[in-house]
Order: sequence, then C-alpha cells, then structure tokens
Amino acid sequence: MEKRQIQGTELWVSPFGLGTADAGVAWREEDTEKIFGTYLDLGGNVIDTAHVYSDWVPPETARSERVIGDWLARTKKRNEIVLVTKGGHPSMLGENPDMHKSRMRREDMAGDLDSSLMKLRTDYIDLYFYHRDDVTIPVEETVEVMEDFVRQGKIRYYGCSNWTPERMKAAGAYCKEKGYRGFIADQMLFNYGTKHMKPMEDDTLCSMDDEMYAYHRENSGNLAMPYMGICSGFFHSYEKKGEDAVKDSPYYTEGNREAARRLKMLKEKYDADTTQILLGFFTVQDFPCLPLYGTGKPERLKEAARAFSIDFEKEDFHMVL
Repeated sequence: MEKRQIQGTELWVSPFGLGTADAGVAWREEDTEKIFGTYLDLGGNVIDTAHVYSDWVPPETARSERVIGDWLARTKKRNEIVLVTKGGHPSMLGENPDMHKSRMRREDMAGDLDSSLMKLRTDYIDLYFYHRDDVTIPVEETVEVMEDFVRQGKIRYYGCSNWTPERMKAAGAYCKEKGYRGFIADQMLFNYGTKHMKPMEDDTLCSMDDEMYAYHRENSGNLAMPYMGICSGFFHSYEKKGEDAVKDSPYYTEGNREAARRLKMLKEKYDADTTQILLGFFTVQDFPCLPLYGTGKPERLKEAARAFSIDFEKEDFHMVL
C-alpha cells in the first residue's frame, strides 16, 4: 500500500488505519504480534486507539493503549508507525455512562494525555484528538490547549473527533489568524451505509451529512478519518444471516437493503469481497479519506489491503453518495 503525505505536515500515512478498540478484548493480547506485524508488512502504519478503549470491559482501563505500549516496548517499532490516540471522552465506567458529561477541560485533556503517554510507553503522540466536543468551551481555548501540548513536545499534531463543521470552521479561522497548522484530521461516522441509516442512539456522534461533506470538500487539509468503516458489520451479517439478524441495527432501512443488493453486484463486477467494496467506497470520495478498520484476524487485514489496489469507479457508489 502506497503512503501519502497529510497536507502541511511531515506525516506519511497508509490508505487505512488499524483500529484497536478491541485490543486485548475481542482479540487476544498474544495475537498482537501477528496482527500488528501483518499490518506493517502490508504497508500500513497508522495505529489508532483512544484512552477510553476499552473501559466498558472491567476491570482494566485504557487497555488498548496498554496492549499497544507493551507491543512497542517489545518490538521497538515506535518509529515505524503513526501513533494516534484520543482524550477527553466521557467516562465509560459504571452503569449507563452519560455521553453528555463532558471531560474536555484543560485538566481533563492534560491528565488523559499524560496517562496515554505512560500506557503507550512513548514520549510523544503523532496525532492527538479531542474525542468529543464541548460547545460551551470557546474554540480558541481548545486550540490553545493543543498548541501547549505541541510546544511541550508531547504531541506532533492534533485533530478532532465528532465535531460539527461550524465548530471546525471556527477553529480553522482562529488557527489561520494565529498562524497555527490547526486540525490535521477529523474523525466522524461515515461509511457505505450512513446515507440511509437511522439516527444513532448516541446523539453526541457526528456523521458525514451534506454540510460536513461540503466542509471536507473545501478543507482537504483536514483529513477525513471515518470510523465504523465497515458499517459495524451490518452488510456482512445481512448477507450471511439474513434480515432477522440485523433488524435492530440503525442501518436496517429500505435504502440500505437496496444498497446491499448493489453491493452484491459490485462484488461480482470487481471479484471482490464485502469488506473490499465497503473500503473501496472511501477511495472515490471528493476529498482524501483514511478509514479506520479493526480486526483481530491477520488474514482479514490482507483482504482489506487489496481494496486499495482496485480501481473503483465513483458511479459504482452513486446510490450511497
């Protein structure tokens, strides 16, 4: 997989990032060496985690970061990867966590970042994200917090996750005024099924609507890094198990049932599997995309990587764009 440079930075990144929310949970720690090794051998170099992964599985907190840190300590491959993590997420501890209880104040972010550095066993993060937004905090303040982290050498660049276009524009205007690089990446819900899906239960998540699509078309320097890149497995389950298996999914709509029929046609046209078609969706956008894909099976990483060697046509995805 060929790497490309994020505009205005020194970072060269692979076409997709390895999501690690399930590190040490859905995939075993002893498999880490093979999973990460396969990803790097394929040309991948973006490893994405967050300080909150996977606090929802007690008793350990920041488990994903700790697993990655252990791997880095064993293999000494820190300089081979672009390390991405996120802070400021609402607490996931206890029953019924409140996603509206913000943790984005300076002290929250500083505490999360210092803890992330310790867990990851590194002196710096390549790309550090605000994991949510708090609109009661002026964007000038949030930007200055990140700029302080840059000056301290704790992070190289910063981004935002689940921010609205309005807030990103405001942050961009302030950074231009101050001469800062600003956000280099934005993580949002975006995939083959988002156009036709029902609203997510968590209303703090931001998805790629028309306004955000226009924003990224006009602001290619803020790289789109979509999460849930393979639609949380909806189309895989729909194909293999039928409608009864997915009726409770927010993706289960008439539009996405038609998208599933279209997906089947594209699999035949390109001699590709479902994952490859879903990742191929990101290659035909009007702006750069670096989707995140997580799996505990090395063979699936090999299959996923092939998506970026297929010359998909934009017209193939007309009904979901």
